[in-house]
Amino acid sequence: MVESNPPLLHDFGQLLLRHPGETCASCHRNARDCVANEEMVILEECELPLIDLGGLRSKDEGERRACAAAICKASSEWGFFQLVNHGISLQLLAEMRREQVKLFNEPFERKAACGLLNNSYRWGNPTATSPKQFSWSEAFHIPLTKISEEACYGEFDSLRKVMQEYAAAMQELANELAGILVKNLGHQKEGVFGESCNGSTCFLRLNRYPPCPWSPEISGLVPHTDSDFLTILHQDDRVGGLQLMKDSKWVAVKPNHDALIVNIGDLFQAWSNDVYKSVEHKVITNAKAERYSIAYFLCPSYDSWIGSCKELSSIYRKFTFGEYRKQIQQDVKMNGHKVGLPRFLR
Repeated sequence: MVESNPPLLHDFGQLLLRHPGETCASCHRNARDCVANEEMVILEECELPLIDLGGLRSKDEGERRACAAAICKASSEWGFFQLVNHGISLQLLAEMRREQVKLFNEPFERKAACGLLNNSYRWGNPTATSPKQFSWSEAFHIPLTKISEEACYGEFDSLRKVMQEYAAAMQELANELAGILVKNLGHQKEGVFGESCNGSTCFLRLNRYPPCPWSPEISGLVPHTDSDFLTILHQDDRVGGLQLMKDSKWVAVKPNHDALIVNIGDLFQAWSNDVYKSVEHKVITNAKAERYSIAYFLCPSYDSWIGSCKELSSIYRKFTFGEYRKQIQQDVKMNGHKVGLPRFLR
């Protein structure tokens, strides 16, 4: 079998050698016997709540209120929603995708060793303790503070200009959505976020999910919740793979060419006292097609306090974002997976 770029086959094979008896979840056979398995797991496909953000720009106050209410309702009931007429040009999204594909098409050695994008390149899952914890993917997880630095790009100078424009557009959209969600609970955004969420604290993550011979047994990204306030995802509009937990079962999200996907993160769930939901989600692999996505993470500074909007009846104790991230890292190192908000219950 031809080695993959990055060397996911090698890394996953090492896990199999250490866990020879582990079986796959759906076919109940030894994982090594599932190469080129053609069995497909049939899942319900869902249409996420679809919100036309153009309603917020309407001259009609009723339309503006209805749009804001739809965002808050979806954040409470689903933790996920889709946005159309979001204000980010489809041309910019297409340019960013072209640059992303060009970057990931580079040889593995160059991506891993040349210092591209603040040495933010990652692949697989170095903390995986068993095959089921392995993520069949590669990514650049980039602080926004670094995207303007020419030294991060090497020969990929065309990526810098597009990424700066992309990040600025996503930042503006994320702030607008956060403001609506905060106001819905009777607060002013400035009083909650202040200067804690800005271009110096947020991240972009460029993702690629290569074809996987063990699909759909191996996750492209293992089940998790996001550790930020909210995430804006520009997913692949051809190749599906995103799944989320809804009513105690996994449902597949149908790709939409014109839409961005927004999901609530752990910090917003804690701050809203569980009004908004940070929902578990994952990415499944595809045996034949690669998949790309770009995620924007609205994060505060590490020393920012995350308190509940209802302090007297708060479900969670007060904590800093830095404390939260440190606890996640410890749990992953010890247990192979994130525990998250349950660690911070009163």
